[in-house]
Amino acid sequence: MQPHIKRRYPLPARLRVKRASLFQEAYAQGQKTVGRYAVLWIRSGEDACGRLGVVASKRVGNSVARSRGKRRLREWFRLNHHRISGGEDVVLVARYSILKVSQDELNADLETMFSRAGRLQSLMECPKCTEAD
Repeated sequence: MQPHIKRRYPLPARLRVKRASLFQEAYAQGQKTVGRYAVLWIRSGEDACGRLGVVASKRVGNSVARSRGKRRLREWFRLNHHRISGGEDVVLVARYSILKVSQDELNADLETMFSRAGRLQSLMECPKCTEAD
């Protein structure tokens, strides 16, 4: 059993999509990319500014499982949002399989999904990642 781990660096509220109408806009625009563990929806518009919305339906599991899946997606976004190009908002919908996969596999799938959508800069292109060199 793991000891209790404090969340030291949560995703700031300014980087989250919260209103239901914004989620509905993302679905209506239809810019969708499907991965093994999540579905990516892109929402563009004049008020889109690189925020993240995360959804997990009851098909994923009980409330504990849904929260865990959403936390995993938010953590990946928190660590990689500087590499996501464009000013669009992102909505990630967790799939049932997200609970049965390691974080490394999930990270690889999310990178592949964002790359297929044309929204992810490689580590070599990312100015924030290369400024330490």
